[in-house]
Amino acid sequence: MDFAPSLRAAEMQERLKAFMAAHIYPRIRDHKEEIKAGKFPVTFMEDLKALARAEGLWNMFLPSLRDDEPGTRLTNLEYAPLAELMGQVSWSPEVFNCNAPDTGNMELLHMFATPAQREKWLVPLLNGEIRSAFAMTEPDVASSDATNITTSIRREGDEYVINGRKWFITNACHPNTKLFIVMGKTDPDADRRRQQSMVIVPKDAPGFDIIRNPTILNMHDPEGHAELLFKDARVPASNLLGEEGSGFALAQARLGPGRIHHCMRSIGAAEMALALMVERAQERKAFGKQLSEQGVIREWIAKSRLEIEQARLLTLKAAWKIDQVGAKEAFREISLIKVVAPNVHATVTDRAMQVFGAMGMTPDTPLADSYTWARALRYADGPDEVHLQAIARQELKNSNFGMSAQWLTPPPR
Repeated sequence: MDFAPSLRAAEMQERLKAFMAAHIYPRIRDHKEEIKAGKFPVTFMEDLKALARAEGLWNMFLPSLRDDEPGTRLTNLEYAPLAELMGQVSWSPEVFNCNAPDTGNMELLHMFATPAQREKWLVPLLNGEIRSAFAMTEPDVASSDATNITTSIRREGDEYVINGRKWFITNACHPNTKLFIVMGKTDPDADRRRQQSMVIVPKDAPGFDIIRNPTILNMHDPEGHAELLFKDARVPASNLLGEEGSGFALAQARLGPGRIHHCMRSIGAAEMALALMVERAQERKAFGKQLSEQGVIREWIAKSRLEIEQARLLTLKAAWKIDQVGAKEAFREISLIKVVAPNVHATVTDRAMQVFGAMGMTPDTPLADSYTWARALRYADGPDEVHLQAIARQELKNSNFGMSAQWLTPPPR
């Protein structure tokens, strides 16, 4: 198990670091001010995307990328440090066409799309010309169990008719979002894992509406975590992704790498929070000495470094295992890091906010937004409790029942 970067991956890390320093960090204030002024997408995004693509920093997340498709074919292990760097600035993945939920949708289309679907939807996504959304979760059921999904997808002749309500649908309100991959039930009487299917729904499909874009912990995201309504929405039968009844399997395929992409970016966000904490601790005094000289602050800094390093190693292990045996066989490691990374992200960011005091709650630093998203990630792609249950099941299944007997057997008399 070797986590050392390949020569190609190490070279790309250096190029990405240089790009971030030259083109992303200097734009952080501009991005904030344009969003505050209601300019979205920001005016410089397309220029940055063109520059990133020209420099070969494009579509780096897709190991199965074909030779005739734009981007760089990297393994999950090679991609992990790059995603971490991008995670330091929440909006930067879009610059490199490595942003969720587009990455997961591109993976799905790459694996299961028909030639016509590839041409209409995958090609413009790979080129960064459009954005997309993935509509699975629903407000009226516990969507962490995908078999609970109630949205109806009914075949009528050459069309599918969709009825249902979705919410927390990331990217739904982005003006460049043109397609929604929607999960619903095509056969409620089938086996519980064969009831679901996925269809591609264009944003302008009749009967489809975006109802609202709720705030998340009172933070407004212009891309949206929206609530959607499908009321006799109709799409051609050719918009079925995969085959009827394959929706659950497709969801699992999509959520494997996508879950650790979030974790990779969380490590970067935690690193940024720690860097800000260290800098602030050396700038401020309290009770006659620098914050960095206060024992409790030093402990926070040390604990943060410990936690980040542990989370990073677990993330790399999960990425390595996906590369070796696939996401299905790596589900234990994916569940482990899916619990660990958002919690480390939130914990380190919370400490940094405390060091900044009142400023840490304001938009003057990225910490409040970062903390909000860290908290949301404890729900996204399955809540902590679901992953903890999966981990516990594996431990109980694989336990060595003979071990305790060796310790508990009384000595002979």
